[in-house]
Amino acid sequence: MRRSPAHRRYVWRVGAAMVGYLVTLFAAEYFIDDRGLTGPAAWLMALLPGLCVAVVFWALGRLVIEEEDEYLRILLVRQVLIASGITMIVATVYGFLEMYHLVPHAEAFYLTWLFFIGLGVGAVVNKLTLGDSGPC
Repeated sequence: MRRSPAHRRYVWRVGAAMVGYLVTLFAAEYFIDDRGLTGPAAWLMALLPGLCVAVVFWALGRLVIEEEDEYLRILLVRQVLIASGITMIVATVYGFLEMYHLVPHAEAFYLTWLFFIGLGVGAVVNKLTLGDSGPC
C-alpha cells in the first residue's frame, strides 16, 4: 500500500522526534547522572527527552487531522482508541496494586511504551476485524 502524503510527513516528524529523544536522553544521562548537574539546568535537561516524546504524540494527532482518506483515518482512530484503552486500564489496575503495596513502583514513562505497543495491538485488531490495518 502506498503511503499518503500525511503519513509520509508523520514518519518524518516521528523520526526527527526520536533523534531528538535519543540525543537529549544521552545528554541527560551524561550531564545529570555522570557529571552531577543540579538545579534548573538539570530540570531542563530532564524535561527535554519527555518533550521529544510529546512531539511524537503531536505528530500522531497531526496525522489524524491531515489524513484525507477517511477510511485510513478511521483505522488510525481505532488504533489510537485501542492503545489508549489498554494504557488506561493497565495504569489504573497497576496503580491500585501499587497503592496497596502489592507490586513495586514503576516509572510513569513506561506507559508511553505501553501506548505504542497498544498501537500495534490496534493494527492487529483492525486486520482481524476489518481485514485491513492501513499503512502500518
